Amino acid sequence: MIGIDAYRIVGDPAALERAGLFVAEGRLIVERLLLDGRFRVHSVAVTPAAATALASVLSQRSDVPVHVCDPKELQAITGFDFHRGCLALACRDAPHLTIDSFLLARRLVALEGVGNPDNVGGLFRTAFALGVQGVLLDSSTADPLYRKAIRTSMGATLRLPFVRLGAWADDLQTLRSRGFRIVALTPHAEAIELGDVAVSHDDRLIIVVGSEGGGLTAASLTQSDLLVRIPIDPRADSLNVAVAAGIVLQALS
Repeated sequence: MIGIDAYRIVGDPAALERAGLFVAEGRLIVERLLLDGRFRVHSVAVTPAAATALASVLSQRSDVPVHVCDPKELQAITGFDFHRGCLALACRDAPHLTIDSFLLARRLVALEGVGNPDNVGGLFRTAFALGVQGVLLDSSTADPLYRKAIRTSMGATLRLPFVRLGAWADDLQTLRSRGFRIVALTPHAEAIELGDVAVSHDDRLIIVVGSEGGGLTAASLTQSDLLVRIPIDPRADSLNVAVAAGIVLQALS
């Protein structure tokens, strides 16, 4: 697809994926997409006001087609009222990563069954801010390149390397055999309280988190080196998964 017509599918995640594309929205996110250079950018669609605000950035990327549209025209094409006035389409052809790409990392986060794109975005944002070098995803975790995940992450899903593991349990055990310690977050009573966990500077850790409803599977819990829980007020049900991951990452840094 070429030209502004490519933006007619921005509201259809399946169509975007079939086309090998994803959409980024908002001036800050689009700016990071353009300047980071990790993903090949198909084009940018902006209102006149957004074009003026991004002029210095757009001038650095003369290779990227820019479509300047009236806000009503942009809404009619996309089917959405993108009040930020700025969209970009980018290609899903970033360099292919495998688990071997992360063997030198000190901290990784692994997401099992995290289906909510807002939680995926929040986890990426937290992980990026706290120095994590990569994210591992199981087959049921939401797409980090879905526009809501990108937006919630403030662009961290575009900046933090990730890989979707085809054989979740086996691949985690492969990393374990390469020297990583697997730390599973769980509210189970038999888990160690976070304050009692001791790690050394040399420890290479994979922090594994699950969905807020079901949590981690029994297989993941069984195969982990440490089960860790965050003590909370008994009147509270739980912590948001991104908040929990942030607390643990900071404590184990």
